[in-house]
Amino acid sequence: MSVVHCARRLARAALVSLALPAALLGTPSVAQEPIRIGSFLSVTGPASFLGDPELKTLEMMVEKINAGGGVLGRKLQLFAYDDAGSAEKARTFAKRLLEQDQVDLIVGGSTTGATMAAVPLVEQAGVPFISLAGAVVIIEPVKKWVFKTPHTDRMACEKIFVDMKARGFTKVGPISGSGGFDKSMRGQCLAAAPKYGIEVVGDETYGAADTDMTAQLTKLRASGAQAVLNAGFGQGPAIVTRNHKQLGMTQPLYQSHGVASKEYIRLAGDAAEGVRLPAAALLVADLLAADDPQKPVVTAYRDGYESRFKSEVSTFGGHAYDGLMLAVGAINAAGSVDKEKVRSALEATRGYVGTGGVVNMSATDHLGLDLSAFRMLEVRNGDWTLVD
Repeated sequence: MSVVHCARRLARAALVSLALPAALLGTPSVAQEPIRIGSFLSVTGPASFLGDPELKTLEMMVEKINAGGGVLGRKLQLFAYDDAGSAEKARTFAKRLLEQDQVDLIVGGSTTGATMAAVPLVEQAGVPFISLAGAVVIIEPVKKWVFKTPHTDRMACEKIFVDMKARGFTKVGPISGSGGFDKSMRGQCLAAAPKYGIEVVGDETYGAADTDMTAQLTKLRASGAQAVLNAGFGQGPAIVTRNHKQLGMTQPLYQSHGVASKEYIRLAGDAAEGVRLPAAALLVADLLAADDPQKPVVTAYRDGYESRFKSEVSTFGGHAYDGLMLAVGAINAAGSVDKEKVRSALEATRGYVGTGGVVNMSATDHLGLDLSAFRMLEVRNGDWTLVD
């Protein structure tokens, strides 16, 4: 019988083990041991908007892959823990996945903090780890066993600066949260700005518990900034967006890919109108050109997810989709779950078309995406539109 203990519904950590019946897989009851895929995700807590769609996606795709015969004739078994956004819990669960569950590979880490807490453990254990978090520090410097699927914070800064320049803006006023991703993106934007001829004027921050950022935005309005850039995710960016409108600021507002879901638009309300941010093609699947190689991939994933869960797709679930499919591709290429062979196959990935873009990895690039993988979006009439 299938064993499903749904971590989404628990405030504490829970294990999800998906093992479909042999009859469903079309394989004998004496089939080989399942391939063990581990995951730790922020299913509850402040980053649940990341972890919830990630877990749903992994569940959905494991079931689909198993129903199609599995991988190398073996079922996939998913072990997923809810770290609730805690780096300490993430480390504990990563240790459990490696030592007790003895997983063959890990796809997870909703946040940068959770990911980095697990990195030393997977590096020491020699187990391939595909992170779903955004900061560039995850893959730079390159770590032998660590890969990631989301576009980096540095890429987000660069995509935004390209757009600013095209609109004639040369002065930016940054505002950022206090989380790991927020701090990392702030640093990356400050470092990248001169390369694009962008002057940083003002530099404001806010805390995780802050509910009003009008003081910081008022300073940015007086700083001479021609545009405002918010590095953050969760509730903070929505508050910044509402305060930006309440102050009647005329400087355009840019957000990061950390808010690339309809939840951001819902939280920000009509204040989100005109906000721009870089994001994956998944959010604008229907607007892509017919010959865009990503169109069939993102459309199929979106339709499957929304039909199954009756909720709108987000790029975060897409990161999990790409992570699992990259893992499956590497296992197939390796012809086994030998960890070094799978790691080498991941590193040799070329031409994988996913929800995040076309992936071409190498020994010096464990992400494999360039700026063309980002689409610049703008909120219009309460929905995403494609700027480029």
